[in-house]
Amino acid sequence: MVGVSESAGTLAWTPGFAEWSFPAEAGAVRTARTLVRDTLREWGLDGVTDVTVLLVSELVTNSLRYASGPIGVRMYSHAGPTLLVEVSDPLPDLPRERVAGADDEGGRGLQLVALASRRWGTRPGTTGKTVWFELSLPG
Repeated sequence: MVGVSESAGTLAWTPGFAEWSFPAEAGAVRTARTLVRDTLREWGLDGVTDVTVLLVSELVTNSLRYASGPIGVRMYSHAGPTLLVEVSDPLPDLPRERVAGADDEGGRGLQLVALASRRWGTRPGTTGKTVWFELSLPG
């Protein structure tokens, strides 16, 4: 199993499935990147590691910016030729893609998710929401 920092809790981990919960703290993004990178390496999915880490980073950063409760990250690789990644938080408001101006410092995260992923979307939960994306696996 992948090592876990003190600021993250592993909720589940088996080959092809991993789930973590992070407190809404500044170190959550760094910890999420490390866990995602290490897990994908263990699963032999090095070909999608960089883009997955980038997109998880964007979504966890968005959750930190707007939500105050725990942030969940789930990854599934046994769903056929795709990797499904979900980032959840307790804020019920679904995010919307927006057009960022040339000088805007933010507003490009969901555009990046839309451009880099095979598919993506959002769904409300019983408490909060989930933003998900799929990546095609090599081979």
